[in-house]
This record gives sequence, structure tokens and C-alpha cells, in this order.
Amino acid sequence: MKGSKARDVFRLPGFLAFWSAETVSEFGTYITTLALQVMVVVTLQGGATDVGLLNASRWLPYLALGLIIGALVDRWRRKPLLVGTDLGRAVLLGAIPALWWLGGLSLPLLMVFVALFGVLTLLNDAASQSFVPRLVPAPFLLAANARLDQGASAAQTSGPAVAGALISAVGAPLAVLVDAASYLVSALVVWRIPVEEPRRAAAGLRPHLRREIGEGLAFVYRHRVLSPFAVGTHGWFLFNSMLTTVFVPFVLLELKLTPFEMGLALAAAGVTGLVGSLLATRIGRAWGAGGAVIACRALMPGAWAVIALAPAAGGAWTLAALAVGQGLYGLAMGASNANEMGYRQAVTPDALQARMNTTMRSLNRAMIVIGAPLGGWLADTLGYRPTFWIAIAGFVAVTLFLAASPFRHARHGDPA
Repeated sequence: MKGSKARDVFRLPGFLAFWSAETVSEFGTYITTLALQVMVVVTLQGGATDVGLLNASRWLPYLALGLIIGALVDRWRRKPLLVGTDLGRAVLLGAIPALWWLGGLSLPLLMVFVALFGVLTLLNDAASQSFVPRLVPAPFLLAANARLDQGASAAQTSGPAVAGALISAVGAPLAVLVDAASYLVSALVVWRIPVEEPRRAAAGLRPHLRREIGEGLAFVYRHRVLSPFAVGTHGWFLFNSMLTTVFVPFVLLELKLTPFEMGLALAAAGVTGLVGSLLATRIGRAWGAGGAVIACRALMPGAWAVIALAPAAGGAWTLAALAVGQGLYGLAMGASNANEMGYRQAVTPDALQARMNTTMRSLNRAMIVIGAPLGGWLADTLGYRPTFWIAIAGFVAVTLFLAASPFRHARHGDPA
């Protein structure tokens, strides 16, 4: 792949608009992700287990419906799904501050709203990841995913800091309105993208839906390279969900930092994530998709070890340790994601794109449904720092598994 392709990808019809829509909605998502967790800890006076339950409820639809949704999305045009799910998510998020204002907000009700939000996100994710190969030819997929990651990193740089400031100024419930507005903008932009999509005659749950789901499962788990990558990634999501669940109550309750200070620490991951995404194409070409991803996964345990060792005294040194840990984590994520997605999309036929994505994402999110409450329970039982070390050891184990598997030989340009 020529170096110019990373620069030219924005010239592809419709990609710049799609990138803009994704970046805007990503900005809002970072605000809501932080606001919801602060809402549980501060507004509803919950603990780490409650944060874990809320996080699990968001991803439960992937476990229950993911394989079915993947098969159905492969029958439908992607663009109408993207617009409809963005509008639906805007409505759901707008209802949360209304419930809070009326005095009716509780953890169980918030979990219901978050689960419904998760259903729409599942549909949107399946359509979005399958929409990219319809806008971008296969040789440009690594560069396109790197550009998407750069937009996400820019959103991550500003989103948590803005979230912390908004939460401090107006409270967590009202802060989610920014995300609701971002989905309205995203829906409008995607609606205007000119794209021709193939139609498949499909309506309802046809008798061979089970066969189509089986085709997606077989493609992923019988593929010599995708199969070990999928298994290793499932393990990564289990331990990552434990870490991210424990992080917010650890920072607010044990380290005694403010939501704004926590937002600044999280923003460091966005800054370095942008750097990682800028390097992703070069690293992927030099080391191959497998080598790049494994190297990034190897960096992550060290990143979280810095966070686990953050001093409890509070103040500048505590904030600096959190920012360094988040920065290393963001760097690894930024360099890894484009290589993961670019490889997966390139080796998957168009007719299987949604099923491949939702097969992997459904089981990844199933690991969050397990790992988030598990991490919260361990934190409330053993303490925050011991839970960090348990999950860090898990990160090391899954990295070693990938390094010993055929995935280490994966390279961009492998045949579909």
C-alpha cells in the first residue's frame, strides 16, 4: 500500500462526511460514558459494584441479540440503520435528565435506559463497521480506519475534560444532553451521504436465519488467523472491563479527585491515542497487523500498572500518575485499533461483514457483561488496587496467547 493512501482517503466520496459524523458522536459518547458513571457514584450514591452493573447493562444486548442482529444487518442497507439508530439514541439520552428533574431516576431505571441504548448501539455498530468497506476500497481500509481512530482520539482528548467541566458545572444528568445533540448531528450528516448499497430480498426472521448466523460463527472461528485473534480479544475485553469499571470509583472515592481532574487524566489517553493512530499505518506496514496488535497489547499491562501504583495523597503527583498510565494505554489503543479493524474488514467478504463484526463484538461485549460487575465486586471486596493487579495479570496472559498463535503472522494484504 502506497504512503499516499493515508492522505488521499478523505478524497473518497462520502468518507469525509462519514468520518465527521463518527467523530462528532464519539465526542458525545465520551461525555456520556463518564457522566453515567459519575451519576452512579455521586448522584445515586453507588459503589464499584453498581458501576459494574450499569456498564454490564449497556453491553447485555450484544450477548442476547448480537448474532441475530449481525445476520439481519447483512440483509439490510446500512445507511438507513445508521440514521435511525442515531435518532433513537438521541431520544433515549434526552429522557435521562428529564427523569432526574422529575425525581424518578434510580439505578434500576437507569440500567433499563442504558440497555435500550445498548440495543441501538448494537445495530449502529454492526451497520457502521460494515458500511466502511462500501465507502472505501480494500487497499484503503487500514488508512481509513486510522483516520477514524484519529477522529476518535481527538474526541477522546476533549470529551473527558469537557465532561468533567460540565459535570462540575451542571451535574452529570444534564451533561448527557451534549451526547444527545451529537447523535442528531451525526444522523443528519450520514443521511446526506451519497452511496449505492446492494439490496437483499429480506423481511422478517426467515427460516434460514439460523444458518446465516452459523455461517458468521463458522467464518470467524474456523479462520486460521481470525479465530485465535477473536479468542484472545474476548479475554482482553474481560480484563479491560474490570479495569475500566474500577477506575472511576478508585479515582473519585479513594484518590479523592474531582470529576474535572479525572476528565483531565482520561484526556491524556486521547492525546496519545491520536499519536498512536497517526503511527498505526506505518507500524502495520512494518510489523504486519499481528505484530502491531501484539506489541500494543504488550504495552497495556505497564500502562495500568502505573495507574495501580498512583499515590493516594492526591494532588499533582496523583493526577500525573493517572495521566501517564492513561497516556500509555491510549497510545497502545490508537496504534492497535486501525490494524485490527483494517485486517478484519480486508479478509472478510462483503456478504459476511456484519456477521463477522457482530460475532466478534457480541462475545467481546459478553465479556464486559461478566467482567464489569466482577471487577466492581472484587473492588468492593478486596480493594481497588488488588483488583487492578488481577486484571493486569490477565492482560499479560492474553498477550502471550496471541504471541504464540498464528495471528502473529497476520499481515495487511492477506487474501480474503
